[in-house]
Amino acid sequence: MPLTPPPRSPASSPAAPPPAAAPAPGRFATVVFDLDGVLIDSFEVMREAFAIAYREVVGDGEPPFEEYVTHQGRYFPDIMRLMGLPGEMEGPFVRASHELMDRVTVYPHVPELLATLRERGVRTAIATGKSGARARAVLERVGLLPLLDEVVGSDEVPRPKPHPDIVHEALHRLGAPPESAVMVGDAVIDIRSGRAAGTATVGVTWGEGSAERLRAEQPDFLLDRPWHLLALVCGGGRG
Repeated sequence: MPLTPPPRSPASSPAAPPPAAAPAPGRFATVVFDLDGVLIDSFEVMREAFAIAYREVVGDGEPPFEEYVTHQGRYFPDIMRLMGLPGEMEGPFVRASHELMDRVTVYPHVPELLATLRERGVRTAIATGKSGARARAVLERVGLLPLLDEVVGSDEVPRPKPHPDIVHEALHRLGAPPESAVMVGDAVIDIRSGRAAGTATVGVTWGEGSAERLRAEQPDFLLDRPWHLLALVCGGGRG
């Protein structure tokens, strides 16, 4: 999928970067990432944990996972409310997710992306639908936690996505103004949260993100490779 040019900027989106690029003046000083579907691939773990929780609390029948993923990025209790499912599913869902954590993987090139952003002085944070404790635990397990400056979970703000609170909190912890930042997510709710917080927005499709849904939300950029984000943020990258 080609890179989509930003609707609010005359500059075209970056092409795939060369094998090595010298540091260049950056377009953004701060990057706020969603977690699932952006840095880590937890989709199958999520599917199994949801099925376990559904059968423990609701009982027989097919767990409505396809509906669940349409709410991706929201705080789990909010998803249960929207789906009309018992809030009691949260406990077994969190337990099963923790038990299955070893099956979570990191998307290709993500560690290199985060390391290079740090080398170039770009501050980074996570703003996730997970609780802060769960997010930090999985990031530590997959080895990404040392590469990030801040992690904010949905239980650490008054209102989770699509409200701007979680992005505002991430920027506050980093001491960064929204005009210097970009919010990166694979779901419509991430784009809405970043836009409401006053940041630029990037939709990504290298995970489970739907290009069609993201394009309809009109993020500033739509990217399909992690190194394209490096090129966008820093003005250079690596292949």
